[in-house]
Amino acid sequence: MTGQQPSDAELEERAQQHREKQAARLFSGRVDFLLSAPQLKFLPEPIVPEIAFCGRSNVGKSSLLNALTMRKSIARASVTPGRTQELNFFEIGEPVQIRLVDMPGYGFAKAPVSVVDKWKKLVRSYLRGRQVLARNLVLVDSRHGLKDVDREMMKMLDEAAVGYRIVLTKTDKIKASHLERVAGEVAEEARKHPAAYPELHLTSAEKGMGIDALRAALVADALGEGWFAE
Repeated sequence: MTGQQPSDAELEERAQQHREKQAARLFSGRVDFLLSAPQLKFLPEPIVPEIAFCGRSNVGKSSLLNALTMRKSIARASVTPGRTQELNFFEIGEPVQIRLVDMPGYGFAKAPVSVVDKWKKLVRSYLRGRQVLARNLVLVDSRHGLKDVDREMMKMLDEAAVGYRIVLTKTDKIKASHLERVAGEVAEEARKHPAAYPELHLTSAEKGMGIDALRAALVADALGEGWFAE
């Protein structure tokens, strides 16, 4: 007499656990900073898929990168204005399979107009012209929800036809009821954007919430679902 067959939900859960385990194995290997590109002419050769991270200043971009790569300081919060104006590239795997791109933070109220324009030009040119860009992440602080600068970035991504995932950060910093309301509002607004991925990612770099699932999603975006079966 055979045992009860697993349900579709159980099979999906097992498949997701496998995906997360495989993705973690990749990210637990070689992870190195490659270079900072202040201009497009300094971009590395487009030889592997890239995942770009963008968000308001202080949204937790460096913390998320560190959590995804399981390092303590692979991405450091910048304390010098110069670094925030550059695209910072990190390589994953040996041989390299994916690059993560830390884009300039936006939303500094005190930044000179000329600096802001320089950021926008660099980011817009990269988004529109980088053929190996597999996915973009728009990080949104769950304590505050979408701001106008986030909406501007989402519009820029829509116009560039670059698919993006919205990632709510610092979800451990607010009450569950507040998080549910913010997530609902962001999801509703995201549905109005043609390039936005319909599923939100709720994360906490400090507590590790949502990190494994996001890591697996990024690997799928960059390398395809077939990679997990290899």
